[in-house]
Amino acid sequence: MSYVPTAPGAGMNARATREIGQPLASAAGWMKFIGIMFIIQGALTAITLIGIIIAWLPIWIGVLLLQSAGAAQRSHIQDDANALIEALTRLKTYFIIQGVLYLVGIALMIIYFMFFGAMVAAMLHGNFGH
Repeated sequence: MSYVPTAPGAGMNARATREIGQPLASAAGWMKFIGIMFIIQGALTAITLIGIIIAWLPIWIGVLLLQSAGAAQRSHIQDDANALIEALTRLKTYFIIQGVLYLVGIALMIIYFMFFGAMVAAMLHGNFGH
């Protein structure tokens, strides 16, 4: 079930916003740290020729985390329900991207093992290199 306000802050009073957003706001420092590390990773990845193609992804992830942390802190300080929703929406996008990356990684790993398994099987049967 999702929370969709009908107007800014509708259905959620300031105290509830602060209480609900407090755990996220308290983790904002770690979210900023991880976001900055992702941005640095993206910048270092961009140094290589092939890395330029994929460097945008960790940079985007880092920016999402920094934006989420800022919105979480703003929500907690200003009792702003819309800022809390923004923080959670950006975290949702972060988790979706990470999930897709893990699925792609698993698929590539399966292809890798199938390819090298076939090579080993061919070598064991003596059909490789003769």
